[in-house]
Amino acid sequence: MMVPSGNKWKATGKEGLTTFTSFAFPYLTNSRKRKETVNVRRANMAVYNSKKANLTAARKERMNLPITDGCYRISEFLSHPFGIQAILNTGSLQSFQSLDANTYRCILPKVELLNFEAAPVLDLRVSPSDEHCTVEMISCKFQGSELVERQNDRFSAFMVNYMTWNTNISEPFLEVDVKLNLMLEVVNTLLDHHNGQVFCMVHCHSY
Repeated sequence: MMVPSGNKWKATGKEGLTTFTSFAFPYLTNSRKRKETVNVRRANMAVYNSKKANLTAARKERMNLPITDGCYRISEFLSHPFGIQAILNTGSLQSFQSLDANTYRCILPKVELLNFEAAPVLDLRVSPSDEHCTVEMISCKFQGSELVERQNDRFSAFMVNYMTWNTNISEPFLEVDVKLNLMLEVVNTLLDHHNGQVFCMVHCHSY
């Protein structure tokens, strides 16, 4: 639990870990599951004509941390299995398993692409230290029909989430820097004759 100590807060027990997580990783603790439907129409497919698309996504955010008396340091929190689960947001995953000491397989809920369903499977390496933590995606594949899984040989992606913090100042903070890079190349298209939509198979390279 969280108990007051002067103008600071002291976290104790597993409840303290949970409370700390809600403060330090608010965007990682939403465990609501949802199924998403993605429709791709010919009118919106600029990539269909060019055959290639370079995709880059980035997000950088700094958030203030609660002032504590040092009972729980972030590095100690991340060395705890509960801390790893918070970083990987396991509550929103279809399944989660440890592959080795710092590598984890995360299967996301299925997404529906026209008449196809696919579940993204991510292998993530978590490398915490006393001053920062890096989450790196080392593999990204899709589970689904034979047609969907056949594209995995031509699919790869790069993602890194770099987290730093400073808790030795008057306003402690956590900074999150996420980068995702993809190159998509259309290698095949399938036309759904029932609704005139096109499902694109893509060839992805990390860079």
